[in-house]
Amino acid sequence: MFVKHTNWYFMSKAATTRLMILQKAFELMYRRGYQATSIDDIIATTQVTKGAFYYHFKNKDEMGLAVIAEVMVPAMQQAMVEALRNSTDPVEDLYAVVHRLLLQDPFFEVQYGCPAVNFIDEMAVLNPAFQKALAGLVQQWDQAIQEALRQGQNRQIIRDEVNPAQVASFIITGYNGVRNLGKILGRSSYLVYLKELKNYLQTLR
Repeated sequence: MFVKHTNWYFMSKAATTRLMILQKAFELMYRRGYQATSIDDIIATTQVTKGAFYYHFKNKDEMGLAVIAEVMVPAMQQAMVEALRNSTDPVEDLYAVVHRLLLQDPFFEVQYGCPAVNFIDEMAVLNPAFQKALAGLVQQWDQAIQEALRQGQNRQIIRDEVNPAQVASFIITGYNGVRNLGKILGRSSYLVYLKELKNYLQTLR
């Protein structure tokens, strides 16, 4: 896809158009939902022709899966996986990751929740391909959390009795839940969750 670098400046015209379609589609689907966003909506927003859209994607589902793979996964890897890759203190680093996602990310809006969580709620039951792609998305974060905790155990920062798989599942479940809760209760629900998350993480030492 890329001619030389991942920078837009070095991308071919076709690759630039494809990425622009995916990013605009992601923004629309984040605010409206996947099923409520039509191909015509995406075309109107991107101002590409129908022919250009169908040159890149056979149908809406192919585009939706590309959004997960080419927009959401890279963003998640940077914000949620890479941030934990060389963790020196998983207690502090895990809290920092979740705090940043909830309160500091410039794109996420409280009333719209988390795009990955929204996709899971809306599409995982309806489409096996989406279920598989979204499971992979969650599993990457799950594995990153577990690895950070295991590294912490090796350095004797985290108690040996702590089960990394259980902790990772608990953190991810809580994050998913509070993202949905924030849609109706607002930012204050994030603050309550973060306070208790900090308390919980301290028990891992």
